Amino acid sequence: MPGSTRELLTPATRMGVSIAIATGLYGVSFGALSIAAGLDLWQTVALSAIMFTGGSQFAFIGVIAGGGTGAAAFTAASLLGVRNAVYGMQIKQTLRPRARQVPMMAHVTIDESTATSLSQNSLAERARGFWTAGLGVFILWNLFTLVGALLGESLGDPAAWGLDGAAVAAFLGLLWPRLKGMEPIMIALAAGVVTALAVPLTAPGMPILIAAAAAVLYAVLSAKRGEQATEHGKRQEIDGGMQ
Repeated sequence: MPGSTRELLTPATRMGVSIAIATGLYGVSFGALSIAAGLDLWQTVALSAIMFTGGSQFAFIGVIAGGGTGAAAFTAASLLGVRNAVYGMQIKQTLRPRARQVPMMAHVTIDESTATSLSQNSLAERARGFWTAGLGVFILWNLFTLVGALLGESLGDPAAWGLDGAAVAAFLGLLWPRLKGMEPIMIALAAGVVTALAVPLTAPGMPILIAAAAAVLYAVLSAKRGEQATEHGKRQEIDGGMQ
């Protein structure tokens, strides 16, 4: 095999391509569900290309499908997109991109590109993994979003196919793999309870925002408890050293 081919088919690029294919194919689901939520073909395509973060996209159409306002849908999607800003800081610190690369890198900084990059050992492989996964997912996700939207337009009444509730199921599918510890499970359960209590009392789209606010409050209180525990530990060390 020629050297140039070996350089292209590194572990990072192979991982990036496989992740891009698996994730991109799921865009079919988003495209169909977006049409079912009431968006038209070009709104669906534009949303997928511009927002380009799966969790936020499903949250957006989930609120719209439930009768929520555009503002509520945008707010819910934005809250879920905050994690990408954290990823962006990690990637920028790791890869040290040139200024002209930053806008494109920011746009394709998602779960998949970040995970592929940071799982590599060398700087060169991290860069290959990031770009392969990021651009690969972007191209295939948007391509299959278009396919799904075209299929969705041909399905007719969404309720007849059960698509009116499928956005929620798809979003739960994205959430489930992240519940790997007791704390995230408890947060998810608490958010579910808060949402269930808020549904009959608030306008569509508001329950998810209330649940998100409760999760943020929990994070703030947990951080404060952690700081207090650290401070208490330092005091004990100082007191122990003085005795």
